[in-house]
Amino acid sequence: MTFGVKDLGRSPGSMRTVEEHVPAPKDFGVALIGVQEGSEMELDLRFESVHEGILVSGTANVEVTGECGRCLEPLRYEHEVDVQELFFYSDSESLSGEDEELHRVESDSVALEPVLRDAVVTSLPFQPVCRDDCKGLCSECGARLNDDPDHHHEILDPRWSALAGLAGNAAENDAAPKSESDEREES
Repeated sequence: MTFGVKDLGRSPGSMRTVEEHVPAPKDFGVALIGVQEGSEMELDLRFESVHEGILVSGTANVEVTGECGRCLEPLRYEHEVDVQELFFYSDSESLSGEDEELHRVESDSVALEPVLRDAVVTSLPFQPVCRDDCKGLCSECGARLNDDPDHHHEILDPRWSALAGLAGNAAENDAAPKSESDEREES
């Protein structure tokens, strides 16, 4: 995604706008959410010549796909991201040897892919959700709690499991018919 800026020259104040639809490159996202490779990105950008280089500003509109971090439901929505980056001329007085991570104008063009990737990926939610009140999945059986809000499992503490057997025996003893010898012992 390289755009030529030769027509702007080195005349501060000269400007050009660009409205383009370009395919999204690879790796525009994180594990649960991102922009699918090859999907259309709508760019509305302004290229301005300034004293130090070329200032690129505007918006990128992308379609985000992924899944909810709580219930794993698929997500799909439009997302608009603001873009603003200064591309320095190689011989700019503002540059020093330690500014290697700054973006530069090279061969009268600017490479926007890293700038767009940074803008889009950093604006994506860390834990995407299908809705703010998503209840997620049941930790026991994996059922969607949004579909059945009253869903629950009775979980017995394993420390009480031996007593559960005694409670069952006591109920059986109470329900069993009493013999004559049992009745004499109770008296």
